[in-house]
Amino acid sequence: MGCDTLVALREVTADGVTLFAKNSDRPPRECQRIVQLPHRRHPAAGTVRCQYVELPQAAETAAVLGSQPYWLWGFEHGVNEHRVAIGNEMVFTREAPGKTGLLGMDLVRLGLERGRTAAAALAAMTELVETHGQGGSGQAHLDWPYNGSFLIADPGEAWILETSGRQWVARRVAGVGNVTNALAIGRDWDRGSADVTDFAVARGWWPSDGGAVDFAAAYAEQEGVSGERGRRAAALLADGRGRLTPAALRAILRDHYENGPIHRPRPMEDPFFFSLCMHADPLDNTTAAMVARLPADPAVPAVAWTCLGSPCVGAFLPCYLEGVVPERLACGGADAEPGSPWWGARTLLSLVERDFACFAPRVRTRFDAFETELMEEARVIEADVETGRTSDGASRLSGFMASAVDRYVELTAALVREIGPET
Repeated sequence: MGCDTLVALREVTADGVTLFAKNSDRPPRECQRIVQLPHRRHPAAGTVRCQYVELPQAAETAAVLGSQPYWLWGFEHGVNEHRVAIGNEMVFTREAPGKTGLLGMDLVRLGLERGRTAAAALAAMTELVETHGQGGSGQAHLDWPYNGSFLIADPGEAWILETSGRQWVARRVAGVGNVTNALAIGRDWDRGSADVTDFAVARGWWPSDGGAVDFAAAYAEQEGVSGERGRRAAALLADGRGRLTPAALRAILRDHYENGPIHRPRPMEDPFFFSLCMHADPLDNTTAAMVARLPADPAVPAVAWTCLGSPCVGAFLPCYLEGVVPERLACGGADAEPGSPWWGARTLLSLVERDFACFAPRVRTRFDAFETELMEEARVIEADVETGRTSDGASRLSGFMASAVDRYVELTAALVREIGPET
């Protein structure tokens, strides 16, 4: 039902560094784990098994940090060692996906593993789409195949990729960009599959004398529930041009229209029922989020601030590929686990859901203070690592990540006790 991905290129951010952000909207109790994969070289003629299909493996794959629904091979969003970030969206088109094929989550992971730049990731992903197609269910308990759209960014540029089966178009982002769950590229695409126009003409979706295809007009099945969310994200990004920071993008991911970070329940028929920070249980909820800072200078650490669960009732934690991401973040499966930070966040959200107006401001105040503390620590540590004042930058970043996760788990548990059933 949802997902929203955003980018602000360096020319429109407050400090001249590209920012990438995504909310992943999935089944409300589907755990997402934070997974760190190392850089690898692979034997010739090797293969890799994705969710439903097996592909030829690349000779070399990049180190990757990704947010992974517990049962999937692929990622909802992530960033690689080359500072390429990718997020995916569910879209519905006139062409039904196959029974098996690549999932959007497969393509996110494959693009991150194979792309040294946003353009290279785009090329790898589109070649895979053309060769193998899309298909298979993206839901653990439903047979629900769908096509994908993607936002792909690196420190210098970003691309929006929209697909339908084996057809695709891509548009370069100017300044800011966002994607949601509907096709939005018209005739303004910069690249496309060789027969993207002819394919639509042959099926009567586009007139033979119409010139280059309007992808959204020809291929889209429906706008769905994404219209207001997409317009809201675009407006917030436009309003912030020149002043966009990681904190500003976190605020966008926490947005519930006029109530900002505090969710106000609405009836399903309300056009604003689906907000950027989604609460649509039992359909979809925001179950993971990320804000990545992508510096062009390789000496400056790149950080992916990751949130477990709903960002309006949670905190973003620093993750650096230059260090060792705490294994604790990869803990979690289909059922609630006491040691899983994601399931701890889910427990807290379930308690807050009893009365958002009462409990959400209290939780937000505590997590805002915690995030401010983390951001200040990150500023100091990143500066030390950048200037070489610390002899072992990877160790320093690893220790900071471990401490942040431990403190987050303790704070979450404390909030659960404070607003638990006895309150």
